[in-house]
Parts: sequence; structure tokens; C-alpha cells
Amino acid sequence: MSTHLKPHLSFWQILSMNFGFFGIQYSFGLQQANMSPIYKYLGADEASLPLLWLAGPMTGLLVQPIIGAMSDRTISKWGRRTPYFMVGAILCSICLLFMPYSPTLWFAASLLWILDAANNVTMEPYRAYVSDRLNTNQHSLGFLTQSAFTGLAQTLAYLTPSLLFWFGLNKDAVNDSNIPHITVIAFLIGSVLSFTTVWWSVHSTPELPLTNQEREAILAKPTGIRATLAEIVEAVREMPQAMRQLWWMKLFQWYGMMCYWIYIVPSLARAVFDTSDASSQGFRDAGLLNGQIGGFYNFVAFIAAFSLIPLTKRFGPKIVHTVCLTLAGVGMWFLPTLQDKALLFIPMVGIGLAWASIMGNPYIMLARSIPPERAGVYMGIFNMFIVLPMIVQMLTLPLYYDSLLGSDPRHVIQLAGCFLCIAAALTLRVKTND
Repeated sequence: MSTHLKPHLSFWQILSMNFGFFGIQYSFGLQQANMSPIYKYLGADEASLPLLWLAGPMTGLLVQPIIGAMSDRTISKWGRRTPYFMVGAILCSICLLFMPYSPTLWFAASLLWILDAANNVTMEPYRAYVSDRLNTNQHSLGFLTQSAFTGLAQTLAYLTPSLLFWFGLNKDAVNDSNIPHITVIAFLIGSVLSFTTVWWSVHSTPELPLTNQEREAILAKPTGIRATLAEIVEAVREMPQAMRQLWWMKLFQWYGMMCYWIYIVPSLARAVFDTSDASSQGFRDAGLLNGQIGGFYNFVAFIAAFSLIPLTKRFGPKIVHTVCLTLAGVGMWFLPTLQDKALLFIPMVGIGLAWASIMGNPYIMLARSIPPERAGVYMGIFNMFIVLPMIVQMLTLPLYYDSLLGSDPRHVIQLAGCFLCIAAALTLRVKTND
């Protein structure tokens, strides 16, 4: 978009335009909390779990930059980004509907490929939409509001099975695929939210119409997949220095976060319930416990996202992000040593602060360093900086899970803590325009 002054949006308008992020992130929360248990229920072994999670990063690697570049070039009566929001949301809803009925391991893994592709089709234009719609002085509020909705949505996604249990549903009742009924219901709720929240954002806060100059600039660009790929290659070549420096931080940040998400339930099962048997009551209880502590850290993220806004304005996103990652790293290191369920909530405070910062502050640093007319393609490339570390993690961790980590998921969680601390140190190297 051009740099002309855009309408100043109120706090409530910014909340409304980002409400679709609630549905998107509820879907991601369901995946984070439930895919490893679902894979285990369907017969997967622990060492192969990272490979089964490969769907998300692989689809993101392909979809994010292409969709971002395409949305930069799109002209339609609905806007540049809106068509991608809606198509992605519909596909996501369908996949969430069928996921808990997966009859086999390969079926669940295949469905996750489609689900993650749909989420990515929605996500990247959504990031660019915020950059399009808001003036620079409102970017902090816009992106940290997305972070707040991430925290709130994932809090509910993690807690939904426990809430259903507290409301009287049987936590040990399972369907023909050995998947608990409370997990099935959680995915059905996610299916509804994925579409309705995105629809509300599109309805309440439509995109700004293109100016004649913007329209002419888009029409002057070559079209087709070859032109789109050429645009991505050119954008990578001309990538701003700050964005290149952010890559190294994100490599360790996302490697660590994937270690945590994939192995937290097996780690809790070992540390608190002394079991690795996916068919045992202890393993199902570990899944519920992860929902509770995961819901708590996401609630911390929801509250922290708003609290971080004045801190980010005062100290800059770089310093705030460094502190938050460090607190999470220390918390993850000590997490597997705790057997008392109540004590598990202490390290979740640091993880929640980091999650709030992860979903907001790197995008603030990025938005200040990229040309606005290329917001879509650079947001897509920037999110490759998420999926590439995930792919590296999923391909490398099985190689040393047995030899270096002793086939113990608790050691993976401690490794995640070390990597987040390294990411914190690398954040300090980023040269930003604070």
C-alpha cells in the first residue's frame, strides 16, 4: 500500500479487524495441544513424532511466500487480502471437522497437511492486512492485538477438553480411533470458530480501496506464477538488513518452540505420571494437564500482549523480546524437574510472556524495515523464517533423540529452553529503527 495517511482506527475497531485471528489461532492451539496425543493414540512412536508434524512447516514453506506475493498483486471487488482470508477459513473449518475422526495415522497426517495449508492461506494476507490498514504509529497496537487474540484463543483451545470434563463429560470415553470424545468436541468447536470469526473481521472492517496510483502499479506488474516466483526471488535478494538478522533469532526461537509443543505431553507423562504408554489413564491425564498449563500460559500471553504495548513503545521491541525469551528459556529448563502439578504453573508465566512477544514484537521490527508496497511478500518470506527452523527441527531431532537425549522427552524440553536463551541473545544483534 502507499504511504498516504490512512484513517485512524479506534481501539475497538482494531479489536474487530483482528477478531479473525481468534479463530485462526484457536485452530493452531488445537494442533499444538492435541496432534502429538492423537498421533500416539493412532500408534505412533515418540521418535517419529517430529516427522509427523512436518506437514505444517512444509506447507508453510510453499504457501506463505506465494500467497503473500499473490495478495500484493490481487485486485478484486472484495479487496486484495479478503479472498484469501475466506477461502483459507472455509478449508480450515472442513479439516477441523474431520480431524478427530481420523481412522489411521496416515489419514491424520495427510489431513494436517491440508489444515496447515489452509491456515497459511489465511494467515499471511492477514498479517499484511494489518500493515495495509494501519498507520505506522498504530502498528504496535495492531500486531500486539493479534498477539492478544492468539493468547485468548489458544487459552480456550488448550482448556476446552478440561472444561468439557469439568462440565461432566467422561474423559476416558473414546471413539473408534481411540481419540477421546472431549477432543472430538473441541475440534468441532474449532471448525465453527475458524470461519465465523474471519467472516466477522471482513464484514466489520473492510479493506481500504486502492488508490488509482496503487491500482496502476499493480496492473503494471507481470502476472502468472513465474512472475510471482520472480517477485519472491527479487524480494529475498533485496531483503532489508534487519530482516536478515531476525532470521538467526527465529532459527533458535522456533526450533525451541517446536521441541516444546511436540514433546510436552510425553514429558509430563514421564515426569508427573511415570508413564509412556499412550493407552494408559496417566497419559490421558497428562494430555489434560497440558491443556491446563497450556491454557494458563496462553492466558498470560493474552494479558501480557496488552501490557507489552507501553513497554514496547518505551524500550523498543528488541529489548522486550529479549527479556521475554530469556524468561521462557529458564522456565523450560526447570519444567521437567517438577512433579508437583501446582509448581508447573510457575514456568508457564515466562512461556506466556514469550508467546505474547513472539506473536507481536518480531512483526513490529519487521514492519519498520520493509517497503509497504511489498508487505504481503515480505510477511510471507518472514514466516518462512518460522517454518524453515521447524523443518530443521523435525528432520534433525529424530537423528539424536536416542543417542544424545536418551529417548527421554524431558530432555527435549530442556533443550528447548537452551535454544530460547540463545534466541534471546541473538535478538540483541538486530538493528531496528526504534
